[in-house]
Amino acid sequence: MRHDHQAESAPTNKADSSRATHELIALIGAGPSGLAGARNLQKLGIAFQGFEAFRDVGGLWNIENPRSTVYESAHLISSKRTTEFAEFPMADEVADYPSHRELKKYFSDFADHFDLRRHFRFGVRVLRVEPVDPADAGTCWRITLQRDDGGQETAEYKGVVIANGTLAEANMPRFEGRFAGQLLHTSDYKSAEQFKDRRVLIVGAGNSGCDIAVDAVHSARSVDISVRRGYYFVPKYVFGKPADTLGGKRPLPPWLKQKVDAIVLKWFTGDPTRFGFPKPEYKMYESHPIVNSLILHHLGHGDIHVKADIARFDGHTVHFKDGSQQDYDMVLAATGYTLHYPFIDREHLNWQGMAPRLYMNIFAPRFRRLAVLGMIEASGIGWQGRCEQAELVARYFKGLDDDRPAAHALERAIAGPAPDLRGGYNYLQLERMAYYVHKDSYRAAVRKAAQQLL
Repeated sequence: MRHDHQAESAPTNKADSSRATHELIALIGAGPSGLAGARNLQKLGIAFQGFEAFRDVGGLWNIENPRSTVYESAHLISSKRTTEFAEFPMADEVADYPSHRELKKYFSDFADHFDLRRHFRFGVRVLRVEPVDPADAGTCWRITLQRDDGGQETAEYKGVVIANGTLAEANMPRFEGRFAGQLLHTSDYKSAEQFKDRRVLIVGAGNSGCDIAVDAVHSARSVDISVRRGYYFVPKYVFGKPADTLGGKRPLPPWLKQKVDAIVLKWFTGDPTRFGFPKPEYKMYESHPIVNSLILHHLGHGDIHVKADIARFDGHTVHFKDGSQQDYDMVLAATGYTLHYPFIDREHLNWQGMAPRLYMNIFAPRFRRLAVLGMIEASGIGWQGRCEQAELVARYFKGLDDDRPAAHALERAIAGPAPDLRGGYNYLQLERMAYYVHKDSYRAAVRKAAQQLL
């Protein structure tokens, strides 16, 4: 791991475990967002206690974690330099697009380097998070835990930071009819061996769906992919460099960037409608692009075929909405994940429609010390974007502790209307886009808010 510049020293919190719980912030999760939260709370000397249901750090990038949804061939779809924590760069020898194995080590090394493990209790699941006094904005929070021995305990904490991730709870659609073969979600997928000699239909052409379709080509008897809308496909490399590392220093206006990038994309990937994909009925960047050109390679070689949206199942036969039908042994739903904060009532997170409505996707408007880290999607936001979220939370909590006017100004802003962080883009009204933001607009707003708290 490259440590060519060390982070500044931070106050140690060795006394945290001996302090009364009502003096501590409870931090839920030790994945990338949880580690970012721990690091930033640690840097400001804010006493906290972390809880992680698994026995180690890494979240979904630790494939040994039963809640992990990564598979053997999983890699980042963004490059390491646009994804890494700024104060802890990935080693030069790490691949441009690291595997889950490299990322598991990265997060383990990050936790060791900043001595974060001692702030967490591992093998402890949070069952319930509730305000002691729901009418009090500054209320303490009653948290009920289940230990790995099955026992439970309850204590009150000064505040709560929820960082348990967004990609663990499968969004499984309901299909008409009954399928006689094996019906799975991508969260059930681990290895291409599962496809061996099977006729496979993958439902959905998101990033995981396309990755897994490419995996299936080498084991399955046949591979089809069912889609209901068109997609923009982005190659991982342009001119020999990771595509997300290219581009000018000054961002283009949204309308111009959409037009220019769509033209450039056709130079490199051609027109996906040639392979049977519908033409996108939206502009580029209004939905998350698919960072995978191998799917087009295999479509061009006849290894994969595009099918229409599913109408119904009838035994092993799948009927499609264009009137065609075909038999399959396995249907794999690559239909994404749903936000899942089962331990806290939705009203406390100001849940509206498909997602909580939080100030800057972080702060619950009714409570002073209730924050969420990682409830954000944006093309290229990286873990540094989550780290900047955590820095804002830590500075805000510190400002409240010190009774600083800037913190109370942010508190008033949190209670009011949330800023528009879409950057001029009109995102599709899909569940996975419900908490989508424009990377540059969002990071600029978060950094500005954090700067005002200094």
